[in-house]
This record gives sequence, structure tokens and C-alpha cells, in this order.
Amino acid sequence: MKNRIARALTITAILAAVAGCNTVQGLGEDISSVGRAGEEAID
Repeated sequence: MKNRIARALTITAILAAVAGCNTVQGLGEDISSVGRAGEEAID
């Protein structure tokens, strides 16, 4: 169950990052944010 929730949160965060970034730097920051969110969801 936790794996499904973490996966759903990760996919949602990736989609939000792709939709919300306007520059390469912004994309890098968004990817870092997704990584942190994924780590928090797993913990």
C-alpha cells in the first residue's frame, strides 16, 4: 500500500514539475524537489 502511495505521489510531483517549470534551472530545482518528496514519502 505504501509503495502505491509513494508511486502516485512521485508521478503527481513529476507531472506538476514538468507543467510548472519554464527554464532548465527551474527543471533542475523541480527534479530535486521531486526527489526530496519521494524520499519523505518512502520514510
